[in-house]
Amino acid sequence: MRILLVNPNTTAAVTDLLVAAARPVAAPGTEIVPLTAPRGVPYISSRAEAQLAGAQLLETLAEHAPGADAAIVAAFGDPGLMAARELFDIPVIGMSEAAMLTACMLGRRFAIVTFSTNLGPWYRDCVEMHGMQDRCAAIRCLDGAFRAITEVQEEKEAMLVELAERAVREDGADVVILSGAPLAGLAAKVADRVPVPLVDPIQAAVKQAEALVALKPRKATAGSFARPPGKPSRGLADTLARRIAGEG
Repeated sequence: MRILLVNPNTTAAVTDLLVAAARPVAAPGTEIVPLTAPRGVPYISSRAEAQLAGAQLLETLAEHAPGADAAIVAAFGDPGLMAARELFDIPVIGMSEAAMLTACMLGRRFAIVTFSTNLGPWYRDCVEMHGMQDRCAAIRCLDGAFRAITEVQEEKEAMLVELAERAVREDGADVVILSGAPLAGLAAKVADRVPVPLVDPIQAAVKQAEALVALKPRKATAGSFARPPGKPSRGLADTLARRIAGEG
């Protein structure tokens, strides 16, 4: 099984963090193929940046999806997820959706804990996009700056654990999702310091991807995720232009 792990920001070191967290939970025979956006922003923290990242996701998938069994949108907030599901034939998994669905199998209500207040509005939009408002106990974000996006989990580890504990104690969360690609792998490190299950979004996405590939769902030819009719485009990468045109 070949799963594309698409980081739609430009920081390859964040992709490395994601891969390091993903591979230990992958089943034998599952190949994780890391891909990093060649253009865009170093990390995504706003709606505008998410729109740019979604375009990069589509371009990357158009180039690399042939021969793959599934793809993961490796950014919490799932930029471009719905468009990718509409356009491509393989299962496309958003790591935030996978995390929330997994959390719902572990408890009644989950909290999302992350490292920056800038992420809050976008993450709230994501919860609403996936229809999870009634299951989300809280979205808690740390205040203050951080030194580097690739070091934020080490720098803020104690504060993130405290925030997770508060989500359990004050918000009634049964499960906590440690969210944001730069926090990949943190859940395993601090699992014994929070009194409820922790979900690592990229690990949840890998297992959901494997499950969907095994179930062999057909591609929709009707409904809202049927592939749109082809049309010409201008200025797009060749592989994406052909996809938009209905070729392949």
